[in-house]
Amino acid sequence: MDAVYRAYLTCLNERRFDDLGDYVHDTITYNGAPMTLGEYRALLVGDVATIPDLVFVADLLVVQGDRVAARLWFDCHPRGDFRGLPADGRRVAFAEHVFYRFAEGRVAEVLSVIDVEAVREQLA
Repeated sequence: MDAVYRAYLTCLNERRFDDLGDYVHDTITYNGAPMTLGEYRALLVGDVATIPDLVFVADLLVVQGDRVAARLWFDCHPRGDFRGLPADGRRVAFAEHVFYRFAEGRVAEVLSVIDVEAVREQLA
C-alpha cells in the first residue's frame, strides 16, 4: 500500500486529476459523508486553485494492511479564501493528518484533519 499511496501523492503533485480513478474508487466516504470521485476531484482542484504551489509531502507515513495514516506537510502561499480564512498569498506552513482505508488497491475512505488554527495564526 505504501507504493500505491506514494503514487497517489505523485498524481496529485503532478496535477493529473484525470488519473484519480486509478487511485480512488468511484464513490468514497470523506469525513463521514459519501462523495463521488467527481466531487472528490473538484475538492482537490479547488484546493489547487486556491493554493497553486500546493505540494503534498508525506512527513510521516504508517501503513497497516488496508489502512494508511499520514501527516502531510504543506509549505505554500494560499490566495483568496482558504478554509474560511482570507489569504493574501503570504507563506504559510501547516499539517494535515489524514487516514485512508483502501479497498481493492484504491482509496475508499478518507478522514482528514487540517491544522487550520496554525494557518490562522500565521495569517493574523
